[in-house]
Order: sequence, then C-alpha cells, then structure tokens
Amino acid sequence: MGRENHALITGLFLIALVTASTAIVFWIGTMNQERNLYIISTRESVSGLNPESTVFYRGIAVGKVLKVKFDPLDSGIILIPVEVDKNIVLSKGVYATLRLKGVTGLTQIQLEDSGAISEVLPPGDNPMTHIHLVPSLTDRLMDTGEELLHKADHLMQRLSSLLNDENEKNIGDILSNLKTLTDKLSELQKSVDKALTGIPALTTDARKTLTNINGLTNDLQKLTGEVQNLSTKAGNLVDSGKNTGDALTQSTLPKVNKLLTELQSTAQQVKRVATILENNPQELLLGPSQRDSGPGEPGYKEPK
Repeated sequence: MGRENHALITGLFLIALVTASTAIVFWIGTMNQERNLYIISTRESVSGLNPESTVFYRGIAVGKVLKVKFDPLDSGIILIPVEVDKNIVLSKGVYATLRLKGVTGLTQIQLEDSGAISEVLPPGDNPMTHIHLVPSLTDRLMDTGEELLHKADHLMQRLSSLLNDENEKNIGDILSNLKTLTDKLSELQKSVDKALTGIPALTTDARKTLTNINGLTNDLQKLTGEVQNLSTKAGNLVDSGKNTGDALTQSTLPKVNKLLTELQSTAQQVKRVATILENNPQELLLGPSQRDSGPGEPGYKEPK
C-alpha cells in the first residue's frame, strides 16, 4: 500500500507541475502582449468558425477569435469578438472575410483594408465601430451555384427544343445548301483564275496603246511648235504689211495724186490745142486773132 500511495502522490504532483508550468508560460507569453478588442458583425453564415480561430490581417496572424455568439438585441446578427495586437492600427475602411483552413472545413478571420478611409477605427464594443463580415469569393460562388444550375438547366431545355426533329432537318438542309454554295464558289474561283490568266496579255496591249498615245502626243507637240512658229511668222508678215501700207499711204499716194493732177492739166492743154487746130489751124502759125473785148473784159467799149 505504501508504494501505491507514493506513486499516486508522485503522479498528481507531476500533473500539477506540468499544468502550473503551462499556465506560467502562457501568462508570461501574453503578459507583455497587449491586444485590442474589436467586434465583427454579420448576417451571413459563419460555418467552421470557432473560438481560438486565428485572425489574419493582410495575410499575417495578428490575433484570435474570442467567441461566436448571436446579438442579444437581434438574433439575425452574429457577433464575433476578436483580439488584435495593439500595435496593429486598423482604419474605418477595414472589412472581414472567412478564410478556409486547408481541407479541415474550419475557417479563420481574414481582415482586409480597402484604403478608401484613412480615419483610425477605435477598439471596443461600440455598434458604430463594428467590422462588417462580407462574403468571400467562395461564398459568392456557392451562393450563386443554385442560380447557375437553374440557368444551365434552362439552357439545356432551350437546346433540347432547338434540336428537335424539324429543326434538325432544317439544319441538314442548311448544311446541304452551304455545300452547294461552296461548290459554286469553287467554280467561280476557277473562272476568275482563267480571267486573271488573260490579264497579262491585256496589260501588254494596254502598254502598246499607251506607247502609241505617247508617240501621238509627241507628234502633236511638234505640230503645235510648228504652228506657233508659223503664227509668229504670220505676225511678222502682218507687221511688215502694216509698215508698207503706212509708207504707201503717207508718201507714195500723195505723189501719185500730184502726178495725176498734172496729167489732167496737161490733158486739158492738149485738148485745147487740138480744138484750136481743128477749128482754126492758122492760129498755130499766126497766133490767135484779135477779138473785141466783151462786156466786163479789159478794153471793152460800149457802142455809140
């Protein structure tokens, strides 16, 4: 009996020593680490979240979950008190999401800051300073899973109605028409290739035509030059004719007029001499006979 009692006392002492040592180590570890209290609130499900779950801020462990409870004033709201290291300064733009822990099904708190608000969030159990828990990407996918399934089912029904016997026959006809059209396009392509084969010869003829046109243009240019030279000579001839006409008008014609006047006077004198010879030829030898002066002439005497 003495030995059994001694062993029992020794075991109890060791258990007490280990418990006390663990408590002292935990107390020493948390004695110098002060933490602030924040409250996270949500109306969403918090499946897998338990007390002592780790709280992360931007991927770094900064605290733990104290408990998970319902709001005494509103049972639709879940309150999650958390402790965060005092040296971590949170702003009013901070929000929380649930972070899945491996494949265990347990979740942890992930704090993120949008950076939109720089004002510091004060700690404490103030409803105005509660941190909102927003659905994570996984939660949003799970929430929309039913809607996605409904849309997929609706899509399958539409496809089933689209691929009925009548529409299937119509689709076959459309494919047949497409094949016929493809064959016609192939024949058209061959015709186009044949037409393109004759284009080089046509191009050669066009080049010859352009060469002839260029030669004709050169001939026309030469003819135009000759016409311009002829026009210049005609202008010079007109200028010469004008100068000749001026000289004829100013010098030759007055002399001709004077000569004609003298010829006319001489003709009158010759006519007078011929008249005298015809009427009284002796006047040419004896001179003109003396005749009495008429009235108004010198030497006229009136009869008595």
